[in-house]
Amino acid sequence: MARPSFLPTAVEQYVNGLLARETPLQGRLRAETAALPQARMQIGPDQAALLALLVRLTGARRALEVGTFTGFSALAVASALPPDGRLVTCDVNEEWTAIARRYWEEAGVAGRIDLRLGPAAETLAGLLRDGAAGSFDSAFIDADKESYDTYYESCLRLVRPGGLIAIDNVLWSGAVADPSAVDAETSAIRALNLKVRDDRRVEACLLTVGDGVMLARKREVP
Repeated sequence: MARPSFLPTAVEQYVNGLLARETPLQGRLRAETAALPQARMQIGPDQAALLALLVRLTGARRALEVGTFTGFSALAVASALPPDGRLVTCDVNEEWTAIARRYWEEAGVAGRIDLRLGPAAETLAGLLRDGAAGSFDSAFIDADKESYDTYYESCLRLVRPGGLIAIDNVLWSGAVADPSAVDAETSAIRALNLKVRDDRRVEACLLTVGDGVMLARKREVP
């Protein structure tokens, strides 16, 4: 699994411990998730703060998330949405998302979150069939890496012109820069990074936050 940060430990602790302004509830959710074997799938407090800020900067009212896990990123996004905002989040695991639901309820944001259990590709295709193209302000992709291209293409159709797509783990613990790393996950991420770089439909920037976050703003005129 991907290393959550490239920062030296002391610097990471400084950023996440002193500057990320994590709430006590967020801290408890991270602590509970840390006990799971898949704990390294969780984003850090700095990335949660980034996602929340991006929601506010874009004035998002409708957000989309591919990959819920235990709900830490969804909690950050939903908390940043206005009271009538809506987050549609996709996952396949009922055990992990049961943890998420508890914390969303406690935070008072459960009413803003629409959890769709099932394969994300099918959920996204269903949204498109239902006429949701161009209706979302932002999207966050953090799920199975081999399907990243599918998720990116679907989100690009679902997000409005001027909307923002954030893609997690695009540095994949540095494996993307290692020519000897040719496994399916690394190859999929590497291919998507190059695709987004050359994609005239978006303006993109890769941030070295966490395990790498690609930001892609959908152009008003491709």
